[in-house]
Parts: sequence; C-alpha cells; structure tokens
Amino acid sequence: MTLNATRRGFLQGAAAAGAILLVGVRPDGAIAASGDAQMMNPFVKIGADGSVTAIVKHFEKGQGPATGLTTLIAEEMGLRMDQIGYEFAPSDATLYNNTLFGPFQGTGGSTAMANSYLQYRTAGAAAREMLIAAAAQDWGVEASALTLAEGMITGAGKSAPLGDFVATAASLDAPAEPKLKDVSELRLIGNPDVRRVDSAIKGNGTAMFAMDVNLPNQMVAMIARPEQQRATVAGFDDSGARGIKGFIRAATLPNNAGVVVYAEHTWAAMQARDALVVDWDTSAAETRSSDEIEAEIRAALEAEPTYNVNKADTAATHDAIDGAAQVVENTFYFPLLAHAPMEPLNCTIEQTDDGGILLHDGCQFPTGPHMALAEIFGLPMDKVQINTMLAGGSFGRRATPTADYQVEAALAFVLTDRTRPVHLVWSREDDLRSGYYRPAFGHKVRVGLDTQGRIVGWDHRIAGQSIMKGTAFEAFSVQDGVDHSSVEGTYDSPYRIPGAAFGLTDTEKATSTLWWRAVGHTHTAYVMEVMMDMAARAAGLDPVDFRLTYLAGDGADQQRKAGVLRMAAEKAGWGNAPAGHSQGIAVHKSFGSYVAEVVEISGNATDGVRIEKVTCAVDCGVAVNPDVIKAQMEGGIGYGIGHNMRDRITLTGGVVDQFNFPDYEPLRISDIAAIDVHIVNSAEAPTGVGEPGTPPAAPALANAIAAASDLHVASLPMADNGVSFV
Repeated sequence: MTLNATRRGFLQGAAAAGAILLVGVRPDGAIAASGDAQMMNPFVKIGADGSVTAIVKHFEKGQGPATGLTTLIAEEMGLRMDQIGYEFAPSDATLYNNTLFGPFQGTGGSTAMANSYLQYRTAGAAAREMLIAAAAQDWGVEASALTLAEGMITGAGKSAPLGDFVATAASLDAPAEPKLKDVSELRLIGNPDVRRVDSAIKGNGTAMFAMDVNLPNQMVAMIARPEQQRATVAGFDDSGARGIKGFIRAATLPNNAGVVVYAEHTWAAMQARDALVVDWDTSAAETRSSDEIEAEIRAALEAEPTYNVNKADTAATHDAIDGAAQVVENTFYFPLLAHAPMEPLNCTIEQTDDGGILLHDGCQFPTGPHMALAEIFGLPMDKVQINTMLAGGSFGRRATPTADYQVEAALAFVLTDRTRPVHLVWSREDDLRSGYYRPAFGHKVRVGLDTQGRIVGWDHRIAGQSIMKGTAFEAFSVQDGVDHSSVEGTYDSPYRIPGAAFGLTDTEKATSTLWWRAVGHTHTAYVMEVMMDMAARAAGLDPVDFRLTYLAGDGADQQRKAGVLRMAAEKAGWGNAPAGHSQGIAVHKSFGSYVAEVVEISGNATDGVRIEKVTCAVDCGVAVNPDVIKAQMEGGIGYGIGHNMRDRITLTGGVVDQFNFPDYEPLRISDIAAIDVHIVNSAEAPTGVGEPGTPPAAPALANAIAAASDLHVASLPMADNGVSFV
C-alpha cells in the first residue's frame, strides 16, 4: 500500500502502469474519468492488475479519513476492505479543495466526511458502472445482467476479475449520474466490524510519519526561538557549538525570528542549539504575565460588550433578569492551553532535479504551505510539491494560518546551497514554549428564573483573544466585527432560551492563538452546560428534564439534541448511580453533530474525585465507520477531560512557564475507568466526529463534581481551583 504521493509522482505512476482507470468528481460536480481531457483529480485509481486505490484528499492524523473515504469507494465498488489501498492526494487546491473551506485544500473542523461523503461514493459508483459497462461491451451482453462484487464481474453465464476490463473502461465516457447503492445494499457503511486500514502498519512499525523521513545526505535543523513573543535576533555567538561533534553551522533566519542550527543528526542539533548564546531584541516583546491577562479579560466582562452578537434587546434582557424571582450567576475563566500532539512538529524540504521544491510533511492544510513556499522560492505553484505523510496527532496545531513551521523549514533551506535536504525538528519543549495556543477566555452569565423555575432572561458576556482576526481566514469567519470562533455554541445553540442576549469583547493577544480541538466550543459548551445545571438546581428540577424544556418543538436541531440527551441519560442509568457515586450531564452541538455525555464519579472535590465511567451518545448522521466514531468519541472525551482537570499554560513576564509533560500533564489511562459510546442510528448526512466528543466532557465532569460537592468549578483547570483527583 502506498501512503503518499506528490502530484508529479502520482501522474508518472499512473502513466507507467499502462492500462489504468481513473475516476473522480470535478470541482463543478461533474463526473470525470480517464478519457476526459479535464480529468485531473481522480478519487479512484484502478490498475490493469485489478488493484484499486482510493486517493484520499484529507490527511490522516489518527482521526480516520483514510479508513472512512476508502470505505465509501469500497462500498460502491462491492469490494472487501482488504481489496483496496489508499494514497494521499497531491497538493492542488483547484482539484482537491475542501468544499466547506472554499478554495483551500485542508483537513479540519471535523469536515472530512461531511465534505467528501457524496464525492467519494459517487466516484466509486461511477467506477463500478464503467467497469460493468466495459464487461458488457467485451462480452456482448446487457450491463443490467452483470454485477461487481469482491473484485469479480459476473452474470450472463460469465465471470472475470475487474482488471480484465480496465483498458476498455478507460476508453468509455463517465456516467453523468451514477446510481448510488440503496441503504438496503450497504455492507460496509455502518458496519461495526470494519476496522481501520492503517492499524496494521502503525502496529508493526512500517507506517511512515513525517518524523521518519531520512533522505540521503539530509541535515537536521533546529531553531533557537525567543522566549517572548515578538522578540527578534540582535546577534548570536556559536563558539560553544563549534566543538560539538556533528555541528555544521548556525545562521540567523532571514526574518530575524530565530537562529537556525544545522547538524548531521538530531542530538547534535539539540546540543549545539543549547550551546548558542543569542542576544534578543525585546523592545517590542510581550511582557505581560498570566495574572495581568486574566485581569484584563475579567475587566472586559464587567464593561458593556463591544459587540451585540445576536442583536438581542439587551435592555429588555437586563430588565427581565433584574425583575426575576431569583438570579443565578457565575463568572468563568479559561486559561491558555497547548495542543501537545504526541509527534512534535517537523518536516523535510529538498530541491528536485528540475529546480523545484518538495516538502515532506504531515500536512494538514497543504494550500497555505504550498503558497508560502512558492513565494519564498520565487517559483510557480506547479514547481512546488507536497508529499503528505501520516501525522502523529495535531488537534489543530499543524494547520496554522501562517504555515509557521513549514516557513521556518523553507527559510532554513534558503540559507543553504540546496544540495542537502533539511529536516526541521521541533522538540516538545519548543512547541509548549514557543507554539500556538487555545486562547484565554472569560464568560460572565446571569440567568433570571421566575417563581416556577423557568428562564426569563439570559445575559451572557464573553471576552477573549480572537483566533481569526488578522489572519487569512478573517474574511469568511468574522462578520460585523464578531469572530464566530469566539462565540460559537452560545447564540447559535439549539436551546430555545427566552430573553437571551450574547455579547463579545476582544482582548489583546498575549501569544499566537490557534484553533484547538473543538475551537470555541471548548469554552462555550462548558459555560452553557454548567449554567444550565446551576439553573436547574436553583429551580429544584432534574437537570435532564430542565434541558428538555428548552429543546421542545419539532425543529431538527432540538429533536436531535434532545435525542442524544435522552439516550445518554438512559444508557447511563441517570438518577440511579450506586451509593457514593454522583452523576453530571452535558449536551452540545458542534461541527454538525450532537453529543451528550454523562460522567459518573466517586468521591468528592475535597477527599478526591475518581471518574468511574463516561457514557456518551452521539448523533453524527450516517455512521460510516462506527469503530472509528467510537474511538474518536473516546479520544475527544479524554482530551477534553484531561486538559481541564489539570492543564494550563501560564506566562511570567511574557515567558511561558511550562516546558514538557511533567508540568503540562496529559490524560493518563488511569484517569477514566471506563467509556461507553452509543451511536444514534440516523439517515441524515454524515457530520464531524473528530472534535464533537470534546466540548461536553469537561462540563459533564464539572456537573458531577457539583452534584457531589456543591462546588461549581468556574475557573480552570479544576485541580488548581478546589478539586482533588485520585
């Protein structure tokens, strides 16, 4: 199985294979195949030997698109999963763009399946129909008499492997509207026994991650970066590095953002970099500490918001709350968080024989690095190639608007004679201390209840550091001054809350900010769900029943959110926890999917909390790969709970305090005793699963702690704000 392909390598391989059938869906939606002059974006490649390959346009960082997209083609072509391979698509946004991102090729926002479901099923169905039509032509029979199953075309008293008909099929026109299989015919989509296609190679060590690239004669580069954002290089002394075996040289990057060290291997690069003495110009550097940043955000919450997000009558909302029978209120604070993927950032850059540039990278957003490299090297886009590798996690970190680490590699390569490839490596300390972070945010919420415990007003103020403003994504993500990623999951919640007013104030960024697994939902879901629980308890009502009151009606949003809420409560035995155990619940919609989670704990905040079980219900439309969905829910739950239990990034004088996992501790296997995932059977279009498991996790835990200890954790992480874990 080939895991990656550059555009040139892919086309050369196709030409060398002799008879080959390529089938795809053009950006305008038309089906195209080998004989089409405009056929340049195949999703299916079929060789004369009958081998079938899915061309996967979304990169694989562990979330499962290599399995999901391959499943769609295998389903429509009647193949077993062991009869199809996969390759990553070349970097070309005009052909392999993410249709939900516009003119960008990229993976993120839990969009892979939502974007590609019909594209890949259609390509598979077209390939099936073309092969059957070719067999019918060769045999002189009606196509309606033939079927394709497990690589064999049979019917009319004949049988032959599909490879026998590739040459004929390649000469046929693609069907204009191939017929997708009926739900009753599906064998792979929705089948819980279908396993990941990349498990074996990851288990036996043959999988090629970006960190595994080791080209002949390559150099390793590491960069000394400033501790404070916006500091620049004023000068450096490398005399201490010169005596280190394997050290080649050091140089200031062209943008003065750091000093790059070149060495024969990683250990030498690390030692040489540590031996540098760098003089930093800190005149424009960040100097604030975490306490100052938090104070600024809390002060912004006390002032009137800059933006009225949902254009509500805020005066009427305030009057309703002021006149309410009781008022429930709380102020929340969320610190900076790091992404901390298991494979640190890295990539390798080399010059091709024709003077072009080839980047080997676990590349999440190929379009950004592709454009940046073309500009840095003064090359046309077709002279830049990206070989997309497997990536060991990302959580958003490998998809920066600035293509930060790829640009670093390019600038490091510019400073050489380009005869030796350059393998840029970040250490984990580099990423924790000099990377991008989930921004700090605060929320202040006041909820008014009438004498019967019904909500009469909800005033919700948000303040924090915008992710999108000042980036290439501002044009489509910021409207009327409001960065949608700052407020998503609040004003657009499926809850039908009377008198709801939402406001936003931007505060100055202290670091480089970036989307983090589930982006804004990571803090908005926490606030919405903790406040719903506080309001329910103040009203003397069951938290599930209380939520269902505001999900009444026949709207699809309300029905689907209520559906997972009921399922999670039922599967968890809501209200029937064993003696000494407490339960908390949260439900949230993000990335088109609906997820409810019940966390069951033993103990209490003072004596120590142990997470006994998390029960999850998810409605993500058609469940293409249930095994992958369950794994993503489990991973998302662990990610959300682990970070909110005990993690934060703090600054002292603008310098990040944390350095590695000893003081930025990831979730441990012992932290959660069990996770039980249930998937709603749905015929709706598939939606995201990589991120939606994360938002409800921490608030469900917080609500369980409140049930056990009457402590509503409003500042995170929990371990620093009154909660002990065992």
